[in-house]
Amino acid sequence: MAALTLERVTKQYPDGTVAVRDVTLRVEDREFVTLVGPSGCGKSTLLKLVAGLETPTAGTISIGETPVTDLPPRARDVAMVFQSYALYPHLTVYENLAFGLRLRRPRPQEVDTRVREAAAVLGLGDLLDRRPGELSGGQQQRVAMGRAMVRRPRAFLMDEPLSSLDAKLRLHMRAELLRLRTRLGAPILYVTHDQGEALSLGDRVAVMHAGRLHQLDRPLALYERPADLFVAGFIGQPPMNFLEGRLGPFGDGAALIMGEIATPLPAALRPVRPAWLQEPLVVGIRPQDVRLLEGGDAGDMAPCCRITALVEATEPFGNEIYVHLAPEAPLWATEEERPTFRALLRSGQQVQPIERVRLALPLARLYLFSRRTGDHLEA
Repeated sequence: MAALTLERVTKQYPDGTVAVRDVTLRVEDREFVTLVGPSGCGKSTLLKLVAGLETPTAGTISIGETPVTDLPPRARDVAMVFQSYALYPHLTVYENLAFGLRLRRPRPQEVDTRVREAAAVLGLGDLLDRRPGELSGGQQQRVAMGRAMVRRPRAFLMDEPLSSLDAKLRLHMRAELLRLRTRLGAPILYVTHDQGEALSLGDRVAVMHAGRLHQLDRPLALYERPADLFVAGFIGQPPMNFLEGRLGPFGDGAALIMGEIATPLPAALRPVRPAWLQEPLVVGIRPQDVRLLEGGDAGDMAPCCRITALVEATEPFGNEIYVHLAPEAPLWATEEERPTFRALLRSGQQVQPIERVRLALPLARLYLFSRRTGDHLEA
């Protein structure tokens, strides 16, 4: 098999809209790459460009050593699984699985072998004589995947194949995909708007926004080392908190300044480049890392920045509580940019709306971004 490669691919429509902007991406043989981003970010358009359903304005697309940019869809040898199952309602499961394969005119025995192999892998062996109307949503989705599998294509393209399923069935099918992906034997490019799905399924995850690829990395690396403000705010639930800040000189080192609060940054913990001292910052911290200072004392906590906030609302979730807070001014640039700030507390920690609380933000868990460019300064 072979890798799927996109080099500087751009798609611009006649009205000037740029749906995909200068995207370079490589999906290795047998690798599962998930493409995630908000609606309208260009991820489905990118999939259509690979499939040949759209023509790129610039750039090249290759499968292995073969450029396919100018080839028609049928000559690219890719299989696509859509959000809608697109099954033939009058045909049985067996005939649906065999239909696309028969168009290639293989020997009947080969068709039968491939169909039954795919059915066994997907748990459809007892359903081959049924029609789509007699199947559940999950079973229909497996038939759609099986139809792609029997072709043994050079690449698999999946466009939000689980989004029309209910939450419980979606979790079940996600587990099925995790089990199946090593058996598919080809690069897989999987589009989804669900970050949980993207992180759980992908060997690597590509994050898109406004037609541009912001970051391509392993799931944990995306979470721990986001490249910019968009990735930091998009990856993770609840989303990362953002506050206004800057760096200033402090003795032989630097201090983090948020409003009237100046916190020295130990050089061993976070070396600061001189250029950063002139940079207006956005300071990020994940809700899971915010600590409630009970009794007003941090005790033996690691070095941290302390702020005061007003509790606006609480959301109990079993053994955890999401707390919505309003940090005291001036921790944001303008009133219009007043941040939504959340903390994730243990259920035993009780706070009430309108209560004023003190919070510790561990310095080791802070992310520093350039307000001007959005880039993660330490990435």
